[in-house]
Order: sequence, then structure tokens, then C-alpha cells
Amino acid sequence: MTRFFYSSSISSFLEAPENEILGILAKNNEFALEQTQRDAWQQEIEILKTSLKSFTGGVFFEYAIPRMGRRVDVILIIQSVIFVVEFKIGEKDFLSSAIDQVWDYSLDLRNFHETSQNNLIAPILVATAARSIPYNLYEDTANDNLLVPIKANSTTLTSSIENVLSVSKGNPIFMEEWSNGRYSPTPTIIEAAIALYSEHSVIDISRSDASAINLTETSNAVSEVIRDAKSNSKKAICFVTGVPGAGKTLVGLDIATQNLSKNDNSTSVFLSGNGPLVAVLREALTRDKVRREKLNGNKITKGEALRGVKTFIQNIHHFRDECLVDESRAPFDHVAIFDEAQRAWDQVQTANFMQRKKGKPGFTFSEPEFLISCLDRHKDWAVIVCLVGGGQEIHTGEGGIAEWIASLNRSFPHWEVNISSRLMDSEYAAGKALQLFTNKSSVSVTDELHLAVSMRSFRAENVSHLVKSILDFEITEAQKNLALIKDKYPLVLTRDLAKAKAWLKSNARGTERYGIVASSQAQRLKPYAIDIRVPIDPVHWFLDPKEDVRSSYYLEDAATEFQVQGLELDWACVTWDGDFRYSDDGWAPFSFVGDKWQNIKKEARQQYIKNAYRVLLTRARQGMVIVVPFGSSEDNTRRPEYYDGTFNYLQSIDLEMI
Repeated sequence: MTRFFYSSSISSFLEAPENEILGILAKNNEFALEQTQRDAWQQEIEILKTSLKSFTGGVFFEYAIPRMGRRVDVILIIQSVIFVVEFKIGEKDFLSSAIDQVWDYSLDLRNFHETSQNNLIAPILVATAARSIPYNLYEDTANDNLLVPIKANSTTLTSSIENVLSVSKGNPIFMEEWSNGRYSPTPTIIEAAIALYSEHSVIDISRSDASAINLTETSNAVSEVIRDAKSNSKKAICFVTGVPGAGKTLVGLDIATQNLSKNDNSTSVFLSGNGPLVAVLREALTRDKVRREKLNGNKITKGEALRGVKTFIQNIHHFRDECLVDESRAPFDHVAIFDEAQRAWDQVQTANFMQRKKGKPGFTFSEPEFLISCLDRHKDWAVIVCLVGGGQEIHTGEGGIAEWIASLNRSFPHWEVNISSRLMDSEYAAGKALQLFTNKSSVSVTDELHLAVSMRSFRAENVSHLVKSILDFEITEAQKNLALIKDKYPLVLTRDLAKAKAWLKSNARGTERYGIVASSQAQRLKPYAIDIRVPIDPVHWFLDPKEDVRSSYYLEDAATEFQVQGLELDWACVTWDGDFRYSDDGWAPFSFVGDKWQNIKKEARQQYIKNAYRVLLTRARQGMVIVVPFGSSEDNTRRPEYYDGTFNYLQSIDLEMI
């Protein structure tokens, strides 16, 4: 895949006629060429031809960043420096959004482009009509060879480049070698959904380094099951497992986007019971669809874009309700991907819901059994893909993966079953149920259906192991895992929420998203202006910019485990309340009822709170601050002893204090 519209040595670029360069850019442009774009390219070419006369190196126009669905205006390779140049033609001001934009591009190269990681990267924002400003050159606080964005205009671009080169060190970069560097991104689930829906492949947006599990292997294994079922008129189910953040949802979205065509009788639908995830992904895809169509010269309303998205990503409960309308008719889709399948309801919870909400007393199916029966209505073939997370059941009545297995064994013996080789691990709670399959010849165990390496924390793959060891009181193991990540993944502890907020802001760059998260049981954080009873709107919280008071950036509204499960932040502040306390006998879970804390005695509810903290502690891709308040001796609901044990335990693991 060619990642740019035009590339050349600087000397050849300076000699080439403008119309020749414009012709190449226009030929490689994937969108309708508007006159405004042509005019912008022409002015960029003119400015660069004037500004680059004294330099040698390479120039790239419209360099693709697939993870972000964007293109860098220009990248210059000069001596040992990578210049990332974003033009704002005719702009008189250096807008903060434009600064973030060029910073984001540079961060992407720093984090994910192999041949950019050991060289100085200099982002430059060129507002062509802006006044000249005093020149400041300093490295970013992360000390990772990335400069803070430089502000230039059409006449100061040359001096900006010269000033960077005067302080740069390192070996010269060879243009072709840099261009051929491996791009190994780890996109957020929102970025991944956008890229896949806009017809990028999973290869374009996934890591390819040897230490990471190749997502394409899992995706290909599932695709092969689908092809076999379709060719041989069979019914089959796949169970895909993975550690938190390993890319299970990414695999599901990849499978779904591969089967969007309505012409080959194999359409698929991505289903999730996670309402916030569905809402955020739909809104993100809709906004991006409108943006791309506008670039292509087409007018499309947001409602029109949303209609297409709705057929691709659906709430599992809406899919279920549609199947209830006519219990003999097969659903339109032959392939159904169920995200977080372990969260499906057991029979008691399903029957309770059906009686209360649907007027159907005596409902005898669990949710898995009914959902399988819906796909089983197809006369020819059908495939179900269950994406399974471990230790993430956080709702009452979630049946876990054992209910899917029991349903298959009880009611659907003709279905072929493909299970991950790790499904029997304790965290998936399927061990006893799997014994039902011992003598079944139609069960295949496949290594490729397990994703073992977390992609969420691209700076450190041991974060999920660290969280597990912390929650399981494995102090030595936790210390070992912390030592493995501390140079790449900042993880700090504090008792001061104000310090935590300042830490987030100082570490995040560009549009890296940060926010506050808290347990849904954390009702005594109100004195710190964190009221989890006030619901957030996940769409605004996860998608809106820094200027919007409803966004996570404002650090006013905390999201709970229900609102962040399946989604990600770059930097997270985890606020720890008295609902989950350290004790010598293990974690002590509490629920706040009325005006006091009450011990939670039911084992299932105890596990839900533990899993809630597991979810909260695995949301951050780049770093995390944990806040354990002091409490107050004047408030019986916030006694210091409710918090001190937890703080001392976390401190004993050697977390850095701020």
C-alpha cells in the first residue's frame, strides 16, 4: 500500500514543474478533487519551493495515518530530523485544534512507525497569513525526541527548519529506508471501527511486530469457519477469547465489515449488549461518514449516514426483540458477532425481563439459548461468533460463557463448535461446562481463537497482568509486573484529586483523551465533586473536544465501569472509594445504602465489584493515576480507615507517589 500521494527528493521536487506535481497529487487523490483542495496544494508547493532551496532530503505529500483516517499535508526528511508539516492556508491564527492535529500526527509516527522512533520529530504548524512570533524550541515533557509544535508562517518556515537542524543530533535518515518502515499501530476501538468501516483492512490498522499476536490469524480463522459453513450449509459457533484490550472487538468488527454486502447472502451484524459502546461507535462512524462524503463532494445528512451504521452495529436487545416479533422468521443476517458474550443473561434474568418488559410470562430460554435459536431458523447456514472477555461480568444475572455451552449441548447438538484453546482457563469460568463437550466429535479446539497480548496498552503489554496480580493480592507478582512497565507506562498513586488532574493534563499531548473513572458503587466521592449518580452521556464524554464541558477532558464528570467497558482512554484517573477496601482477609466489598455502608455478602455481587475495578484499572492505554482519598474523621461515611488500608496496600507494591 502506497502511504502517500507524492514523494520525491527535495532537489527533484524543486526542479519539477508545479503542474506535474499537482497532476500526481490529483491522480492519487481518493476523493473528488475540489477547487479548494487544488488551490491549497498549489500554495503549499509554492511555499515549499521557496522554503527548501537550501536543503537536501526528501518530501512526502498527503502521508496516510490509517489509524486516524487522516493524511499529513507534508513530511520532510532532512538530515536526522522528521518534519511533520501541517498547512492552514490563509489562516491568521494558530488555532489550538490545529496544534493538536499536527501533534497527533507526530505522536502517531513516534509511537507506531518503526523508522521514526529513534529520530527527532519536529511538528510544524504553518498558518500562512499569521504574523511572525518569537521562536521557541523545546522538547516535549515526555523526553522522547518529539518537539512541541512549532508555529510558523509562509515566510518563517525556512528559519524554523534551520533552527531545528542546528540542535539536532543523530545519524542521517535515508528517505527510502524511512518510507519502507513498518507501521504497527494499536488503534482505539473507536479508531479501529472508523478505519474498518471506511474499508481499511485489519492489516492496515493492527500491529505487525513479532511480540504481538497477529490479529489477522484470529480473523482468518473465523473467516474460514464462515466460508466452510456457507459452502457446506452448516451451522457453526466460534468462541474467541483474549486478555483485556487484546483486540477481540477489533476482530469482531473486522469480520462484520468483511460481510457488509447484501448481494452474496452472507451479511453480518455486530451485536453488543453494551449500550454505551454501541452509542459511541455509531456516533463516531456517523460523524466520520459525513466527513468523508463531504470530502468526496457528496452531501449526506447525519440521519442518512446513521441509517447505514445502524444495520452494521446493533444493540443485542434490539436484535432479540426483533426476533420475538415473528418467532418463525430467520433474521436477515447469516453471521452474528456477539461482543462480550459472557455478559448474556441467564434464564432467571431473561424470564424476569420478559415478564416485566415484554408481557411474556413463563419464558423458558436463557438469552444465549434464545439467540442461538434465532440464527438456527436459517434453512441453509449460519455462524455465531462469541467474543469472550475474562473476569468482566459486572451485572447481576450475567450467565457467563457456561450458559452458551450448556445451551448448545442441551438444544443445538447439530451445531459445530470451535473454541479457543484458552476457554478452559479459570477467568472464563467455563471449565465445568466444557466437560459437556468431552465426547462430542463436532468440537474443535483452536489456538488461533485466543488473543494473548494486550493492544490497549501499547506502551506496556503487562498492564493487564499487573492489574490481575493487584486484585488477587499477589504482591511479589505485582511488583515484578510493575517493574516491567514502569519505564513505558506511567502509573502513579496519590491522595489528592487536584494533583491527579494536573498529572493527567501534563502527560497528555495533542488530542490524547483523558478522564476520571469510578466504580458505580463509589457514592462517597461526592465531597470531591464526583457524583456517580449523575449519568454521563458516553457519546459526548468519549467523542467531544476539549472545549465541550460534557467531554472527559473537562474532568468534571466521572464515568463508571458500565460506561467505559469496551472503550478506552489514553490516560485515566481511577478514583477509589470505600466500596472496595483492603483487609487482611481479602477485599471487603460494600454497598452504600441510605446513610451508611453495608457489607456485601453474596459471592456473585462481591465478584461484580472486583470485576468493576478490573475494568476501571484496564481502561488506560498510556498511563494511569490512582486516587485513594484520605477520608475524613468528621464523616462517618468516609472514615480514614475505609481508605488507608487500600492506599497502604497499593503503596507496598511500589507505585510511585505524587
